[in-house]
Amino acid sequence: MQQRERSPSESLFWPVVWAVGLHVLMFGMLFVSFAFAPELPPAKPIVQATLYQLKSQSQATTQTNQKIAGEAKKTAAPQFETEQLEQKKAEAEKQAQAKAEAQKQAQAKAAEQKKAEEAQKADAAKKAEADAAAKAAEQKKLADVAKAKAALEADKKKAAEAEAKNKAAEDAKKKAAEEAKKKAAADAAKKKAAEDAKKKAAQAAERKAVEDKKAAALAELLSEDTERQQALAETQGDQVAGSLDDLIVKLVSEQWRRPPSARNGMSVEVLIEMLPDGTITNASVSRSSGDAPFDSSAVQAVRNVGRIVEMQQLDRATFDRLYRQRRAVFKPEDLGL
Repeated sequence: MQQRERSPSESLFWPVVWAVGLHVLMFGMLFVSFAFAPELPPAKPIVQATLYQLKSQSQATTQTNQKIAGEAKKTAAPQFETEQLEQKKAEAEKQAQAKAEAQKQAQAKAAEQKKAEEAQKADAAKKAEADAAAKAAEQKKLADVAKAKAALEADKKKAAEAEAKNKAAEDAKKKAAEEAKKKAAADAAKKKAAEDAKKKAAQAAERKAVEDKKAAALAELLSEDTERQQALAETQGDQVAGSLDDLIVKLVSEQWRRPPSARNGMSVEVLIEMLPDGTITNASVSRSSGDAPFDSSAVQAVRNVGRIVEMQQLDRATFDRLYRQRRAVFKPEDLGL
């Protein structure tokens, strides 16, 4: 808390008191010196006339002059002392005044210095206040910048999350559409396959019916020579079977992948089971070559053929007799039967 600045009258109070006290002390000392000063004897006549002879008149005159000078000196001594005292008094007053003036100037200088110091302190306080305010403003600015940056980052993060969410939803939608498309395509393919199978089955049934009708007509025509009819059928069946065997070798060769362990001279016998429409239902090793990879490759090649449509050319009796279960021998060098 700052002290109250003194007025000029308050600043001069103590110097005036000191000056007055000093003057009173000096007057008291003068009074005491006058009170105790010795009383001087009454003045005597300065001139005393003595008549002597003319011869001694010169001596008398000389003594008289000396006496007058002494009396004058005695009379002048108190006056000189008074002048000295007055002079000392004047010098003391002058010194006291100078001292009071110096004290006054010192006090004024001290007051000015104090005032300057107080002003400097006030300026320093104002500057500190201004610095604190500036620092607070800077901190507030930095806080606002940080807050704005955080808000911007939050908005960016929110936008990125929303974009990622939208992208995920879009991807899920696309994926669902693709799945639906694939499913629809699979269903369509399945439906088409079923329709094709149904159509082929119908065609096979129709063809079989035609063949059966032809066979029935042929049997009716050749009913008189049953043995000849049977022999002809067997001959035709053997011819067809030979061509179908060659076809089986060709198809299995196309599907076969030679394993590293396969060597010339090996042979494996595979039992092939089929349906009348030529579908291969099973393939298994009936006589091994002694090399498991080669045996497996032969079985897999037969299964990969899947179906031999040409089997539908055979009548049911020939198929059941020759191809319901057919044994085939496979060799690495040529896959011959």
